Amino acid sequence: QVQLIESGGGLVQAGGSLRLSCAASGRTFSKYVMGWFRQTPGKEREIVAGIGSSDNTWYIGSVKGRFTISRDNAKSTVYLQMNSLKPEDTAVYYCAARQPPRASYDYWGQGTQVTVSS
Repeated sequence: QVQLIESGGGLVQAGGSLRLSCAASGRTFSKYVMGWFRQTPGKEREIVAGIGSSDNTWYIGSVKGRFTISRDNAKSTVYLQMNSLKPEDTAVYYCAARQPPRASYDYWGQGTQVTVSS
């Protein structure tokens, strides 16, 4: 069982930056694939970025070059650095974990609100 707690959301002007953190419980954090998702009202939740156990990363096209996902296994924490924020980045952001070979993300945080004003 893994518990995830996000922090770092808030209100920022367009062009600004925020860093989200997600602290995980458990001793096997390094084995998990971690993802950051976001959701706005009336829309499907979408994955924004992910990082594997080998620090391989991936991003959706709309955030490439602006967002950076990273992890610190010693602290059991995954981060999402968000730069050059746009109003369309406004959403509730969730971190999630899955343990290979499972394909589904089984563990979710409670979410943190990110609001970007124009």
